[in-house]
Amino acid sequence: MRRTFGAGRTSWIFDAQYLVFSRSPLRVAGQAALHRYSGPRLARTIAVRKPDVVVSTYPAATDVLGFLRRRRSVAVPAVAVITDLAGLHYWASPGIDLHLVTHPESIAEVRRVAGSGTAVEAVRGLHDERFLDPPQEEEARRSLDLPSGPVIAVSGGGWGVGDVVGAVCAALETRGATVIALSGRNEHLLGRLRTEFRSERVRAFPFVDDLVTVLAASDALVHSTAGLTVLEALLVGCRPISYGWSVGHVRVSERAYRRTGLARVAGSRGELRAAIAGALAAERRPLAPVFARLPHAADRILGLIE
Repeated sequence: MRRTFGAGRTSWIFDAQYLVFSRSPLRVAGQAALHRYSGPRLARTIAVRKPDVVVSTYPAATDVLGFLRRRRSVAVPAVAVITDLAGLHYWASPGIDLHLVTHPESIAEVRRVAGSGTAVEAVRGLHDERFLDPPQEEEARRSLDLPSGPVIAVSGGGWGVGDVVGAVCAALETRGATVIALSGRNEHLLGRLRTEFRSERVRAFPFVDDLVTVLAASDALVHSTAGLTVLEALLVGCRPISYGWSVGHVRVSERAYRRTGLARVAGSRGELRAAIAGALAAERRPLAPVFARLPHAADRILGLIE
């Protein structure tokens, strides 16, 4: 199998690091080291700045913040923002007053990790709000000058990792399909895509700021790194498929995708071809109207300030 940057030699390193620090007994040692060396510095920073509430968007910082709250070294409320679906051992922490999640399906795992003493709520506002009012499919396709027929987006995430080239090849097997290939900030991958696919059926782009239009124009998304991009596809009704980089937190998220049915998962190019066919045959059901009714993250945070 031909692979792009990030799917070969470097993947096992990322995978090993994740397994060591999230699954093995070394996780406890890693957390203890975080608490010892980062805890005092974070506590001093908070004391100097005197905030009314502390919000963490980074898992390691959340773990330290929860530790400080448990020790009462931080007196103000602490909030953790969680944008992953699963594998939340650092994203969630005992001692955090309020966990805000992008996926309602994450709530049960947060409670298992953080305990019953924390509040957990699914909210909007942790992703680009344009996804709650996306352009119609026809409008999005006109703005991107796309022809009629199936449109399949292929994304390697911001890093441009995984079997992106293989995913493009599989997508091109769909008759009449146009493929939008997103290479993120990986310039090597962008060059390879533009060299190997000299066809009007493949549009290769670097990191895009207007992802909402790309996904609104697409029938299916093949994505390698899980996370918010899958949720954003669901918001506009684009059917997501996880493929090409099943390592670390991505592997954990893929198990959750299978369990919840939020996304299809393909472990090989053969499975990917079948997943694409299934996605294209499925009805477009945007979740934006449902998520638009969720409380806003900012309102919940401000509600903690007395």
